[in-house]
Amino acid sequence: MGDPGGAGASGGPGTSAGRRKRPTMSDVAARVGVSQALVSLVFRNQPGASADTRRRVFQAAEELGYRPDTAAQLLRRTRSRQLGVLFTMRHPFDVGVVEALYPAARKHGYTLVLNAMVATRGERQSMEELLGLRSEAVITIGATSSWEHLTTGVGRTPIVEINPRTRAAGVDVVRTAERKGIRQAVDHLVALGHRAIAHIDGGRMPGATERRRGYRAAMRRHGLADHIRVHPGDYTEESGARVARALLARAPAQLPTAVIAGNDRCAHGLLGALLRAGLRVPDDVSIVGYDDSQLARLSFIDLTSVRQEAAEAAELAVRAAAERLDEGRTADRDIVLDPTLVVRGSTGPPRTPSPPDGGLLR
Repeated sequence: MGDPGGAGASGGPGTSAGRRKRPTMSDVAARVGVSQALVSLVFRNQPGASADTRRRVFQAAEELGYRPDTAAQLLRRTRSRQLGVLFTMRHPFDVGVVEALYPAARKHGYTLVLNAMVATRGERQSMEELLGLRSEAVITIGATSSWEHLTTGVGRTPIVEINPRTRAAGVDVVRTAERKGIRQAVDHLVALGHRAIAHIDGGRMPGATERRRGYRAAMRRHGLADHIRVHPGDYTEESGARVARALLARAPAQLPTAVIAGNDRCAHGLLGALLRAGLRVPDDVSIVGYDDSQLARLSFIDLTSVRQEAAEAAELAVRAAAERLDEGRTADRDIVLDPTLVVRGSTGPPRTPSPPDGGLLR
């Protein structure tokens, strides 16, 4: 009589019986007592199953360890119903848009494929990878490459750009009215009594050119052309800190009473450097950011900022892609969103004139 614990025993290692069979959709159906077709509807989030049936299907799948083979499902479809998303991980607003894209895509019957633009990989490569994964349309967020370079070889694939650096024919654009946003910031500061209002430029980053133009136009509209000061920068904390160091190297009387930063990250760098130098915000210098990201809302930063609506931008971008894919729209769309200024504790009336001894501004 053989040893029941030997290698040839049922369930022993090294045998086919010892390797657990991967559960299938039919196993889930058998466990619940419904048809495989109904289980398929549940996993594809299609109508036709009651809430109780859906609950029991997911519970059975969890107990059995079943996971749908998404790749196989895609291969069987005539259409993938996938939207590719090309985004950066450098700016809080971009991350907010990505988060909002998920419910927007689900609402229109699509899923997302994400690909990040990072320093070690070109944007063009990232775009080609999204197309290789059967993305029916691509949504880009803050892409910095030229449209022609980015979309060479894309063919008829619809492209929707959110806050692009440049605009071109053949794509849909969802963007913020940058000039209006900056004008609101300047109007707010002027109403508080500020005249010496500076701006930290965003360089070649998306939206920077329009923000710079909006600042200049708003200052001129208030009769403050002589006070226009644009400091080179970008959308990073370091650029804000760098401008702060340059301002602090001047005589105290030459320090602007207010600064509008290129975005919230830049404003954060400026704020930190000024506080470390012993200045008070907003008593000595008022600061305004742009984006109204989570960073601006932190209680210890409390940053006045121009708000861009990430959720609205995401919804409109997905809708634009769906119109191209599902309704056959061919005409380009340029969708412009209105920003709003959110006032917090980083802005206040301008400081009193500096004392004769040139000490710290109070």
